[in-house]
Amino acid sequence: MTISVHTNKSALVALQNLNKTNDELEGVQNRINTGLAIANAKDNASVWAIAQGQRSDIGALSAVKMSLDRAQSISEVSMAAGENVSDLLVQLKEKVVSAQDGSLDAQSRSALDADFKAILRQISQVIQNASFDGADILDGTTTSLRFLANADANSYITLTGQDMSLGGAIITIPSTSSITTVTLAAQALTDLNTSISNVNQALGNLGAQAKQIEGHNKFVGKLTDVLQAGIGNLVDADVAKESARLQALQVQQQLGTQALSIANQAPQIILSLFK
Repeated sequence: MTISVHTNKSALVALQNLNKTNDELEGVQNRINTGLAIANAKDNASVWAIAQGQRSDIGALSAVKMSLDRAQSISEVSMAAGENVSDLLVQLKEKVVSAQDGSLDAQSRSALDADFKAILRQISQVIQNASFDGADILDGTTTSLRFLANADANSYITLTGQDMSLGGAIITIPSTSSITTVTLAAQALTDLNTSISNVNQALGNLGAQAKQIEGHNKFVGKLTDVLQAGIGNLVDADVAKESARLQALQVQQQLGTQALSIANQAPQIILSLFK
């Protein structure tokens, strides 16, 4: 091997190896710091692009879940209000049946009628207050509501309105109904029996839709978790493995520094030739 004061081949090789070790060490430190084996497109363009696509789907599913959460809340509020209305109708029936007793005096009948009308007003109040985030599907103002069902926003879950207004198709008994006479009480009982049956059917429909929304909401949550796990499989760093690699590279760095130091001292041999 030629000994030269201009070119120290051993030092150049040692420097190249040390630079390589330093680059690898920097990469390992970045993976440990970020927890990602692929943090940007430079690390692996194709895998990074796939991961970004999955991240966009997760973002879209977050919007879907928010929509479904709102749907679930609206349905739960409506169910609670509808069940309350059903209970109030049962109370009404007790008043109506009592009013058909022909032996009642005017004062007792008037008291029953007052209770009857108070319950009717209560039903109206319940229906008017069955609102969540401005949406009320029991007061007849909303025919149906559509909520997002997928990340592409081209599929929907529908929550159908159930108009429980007094004197409507479901609760047929009108707000002006009275039980001041046996005849009026008989008519009220007919309307009431129909109303109770209709309300129970409407609640069944609401319950089925609420169950569908709840089930799909859980599915969207699980799908989001699966996608996040999939992204992790693609880009997450094995921190335990990187930790072991870090230790090895730190030793290589120290050895490379010593090797470079030794190689830099080699030209000193030339001075001994001129003593």
